[in-house]
Amino acid sequence: MHYNPNIYNKPFETYKIKLGTVYFYEHFLLAEFNEGVDVTFRNFDELAFLVKTHYEDKPIGFISNRINSYSINVNDAKNFNDTFSNLKAFATISYSNLTERIIEIENHFFKFNRKVFNDFNTAINWVEDTLSLEDPDSYNK
Repeated sequence: MHYNPNIYNKPFETYKIKLGTVYFYEHFLLAEFNEGVDVTFRNFDELAFLVKTHYEDKPIGFISNRINSYSINVNDAKNFNDTFSNLKAFATISYSNLTERIIEIENHFFKFNRKVFNDFNTAINWVEDTLSLEDPDSYNK
């Protein structure tokens, strides 16, 4: 199911980039990558620029709405881990057992605090809760 930003009643900005559609909120972003893309550190540059522009080095969350089939180059995991050390919560919304098995494999390469969910509300709540524990003084719900 495509994300409907109206379910989370907070200000956001939407970007259509080469990898897909991304919604930026105050403390996290939600991404829907396009069918068939291969996410590499190199082609992540456009999104990386937006992340750095919006959040600088503040603790952030990332929600991946995995409605499409795409791949992540695990050979680039170290670059992602090093570059996004401020990523404190990485939630994936999964719609199939196959996707969940792929995520299990990816978890061996990425150091992010990652968790799989089946719906938006639970994923958003987990990201917000995780971020509030990470930096309670600067996090405002």
